[in-house]
Amino acid sequence: MSRLTQVFADLPQDKKAFIPFITAGDSGIDNTYNLMLCLVENGADVIELGVPFSDPMADGPMIAKSHERAVADGVSLKDVLALVSKFRAVNNTTAVVLMGYLNPIEVYGYHQFAKDAQSSGVDGVLVVDMPPEEAHDLKQHLDANHIDFIFLVAPTTTDARIKFLATIASGFVYFVSLKGVTGAGHLNVDAVRHNLARIRQYIDLPVGVGFGIKDAQTARAVSENADAVIVGSSLVAFVEQYAKDKDKMLASVGSLAKEISSAIK
Repeated sequence: MSRLTQVFADLPQDKKAFIPFITAGDSGIDNTYNLMLCLVENGADVIELGVPFSDPMADGPMIAKSHERAVADGVSLKDVLALVSKFRAVNNTTAVVLMGYLNPIEVYGYHQFAKDAQSSGVDGVLVVDMPPEEAHDLKQHLDANHIDFIFLVAPTTTDARIKFLATIASGFVYFVSLKGVTGAGHLNVDAVRHNLARIRQYIDLPVGVGFGIKDAQTARAVSENADAVIVGSSLVAFVEQYAKDKDKMLASVGSLAKEISSAIK
């Protein structure tokens, strides 16, 4: 059983997983490490680490700027894997998912990436801009190294594509609750409920919901139907706001994480 599968299996009945997102290397790799520990202390079950990329086209302004800061500091995919290894030295239970774009993985090489990701303790990979129909080669290498391959499902995803995703996805499925980029729009809980029911007709995996979840109130509303709640932009905003006051950053991130985690657990 993968660490991701174990996380969901260990959740108490009717309790939902909390999956916070932060961009690796934003305000420094050491800072990200401290944020990871802070998130665990405040209820994170899975941590999603954004892999810095120069053209984060699926991300809204807040997360896009976090990519820009990390790229400007020279943070690479190899640095992100080293960060996960450091985290694994003190935590062997919280799952870690890398969320990013295809180019850095292609440059790294599928085989070597999967091997090094497994060695570092990565549990899942989500490649934002990889069409599922083109994922076969990378999936082979991830499967061989026991790393879950996570895919996005949007409100516009057809039933036919959802059926196909059921044959290749593992760990959990990430439902994008809004059309557009991260951090944008107004969350429609009824629409989320409808789409989760549609997804579950075809996919027998936990479904996490992200995009548009900004606080404990929206997290609680979404958690009534989702298996996991994914929060990114609101946390990343604190990293930007308190870049020069790391203690305030940790306190703010920890406080919001605790509020959201408590609301869904």
